[in-house]
Amino acid sequence: MPRVAVIEDNQRLAAMIGQALSGAGVETDFFYTLSQAKYGVTQASYAVLIVDRGLPDGDGLDFLRELRATGHMTACLMLTARDALHDRIDGLESGADDYVTKPFAMSELVARVRTLMRRPVETAGLIYAFADITVDPQEQTLRGATLSVQLAPTELQILLALIKARGQTVRHSALEHAAWGLGEAVTPNALEVTVHRLRRKMSSAGVAAHIANVRGVGFALRALGQ
Repeated sequence: MPRVAVIEDNQRLAAMIGQALSGAGVETDFFYTLSQAKYGVTQASYAVLIVDRGLPDGDGLDFLRELRATGHMTACLMLTARDALHDRIDGLESGADDYVTKPFAMSELVARVRTLMRRPVETAGLIYAFADITVDPQEQTLRGATLSVQLAPTELQILLALIKARGQTVRHSALEHAAWGLGEAVTPNALEVTVHRLRRKMSSAGVAAHIANVRGVGFALRALGQ
């Protein structure tokens, strides 16, 4: 199921957006400050970001500029109470894909989100690699020395989070966030079971790198010999 990040400090409005999107078959994670969002959007893959401009710790537009500067091209829908033409132009020129002014109809918001989700991703074709691991997110495949294997969505998100960490330890909570989002209850052993399946697939693909268990903290990718 596609997942959307809502970055909005008005918790009542955020809940209404989440309810509307849930009715359209879209899962939602909520971030109420930019500091939460800066961490959260790097830990999971989202189909669309819904970003409010007026947040307690800054302007959502500055946050979007930072994302775009680092090559993060997830579609973004800006929310704002500012309806002047130059404000909308600033948003679009800063990397926003669409712009909605408050107040708005939830049906319109859902329709705009669906439209953004249908757009081709500008990063399509982007390949992630670490040691002898190659991952194609679009195809959801892991390639090793001998063959390619198909990954389940949760396996893909965990492996991408580990690859992006470049050998550093990723905490259990961050991997759970990457795989299941913030809104879904995760059983105590779900992460361990998924990592076990991922290890088996890496082995069957002929991958020499391995997922190391950092006891009591999380997991990390290690190259052969580490």
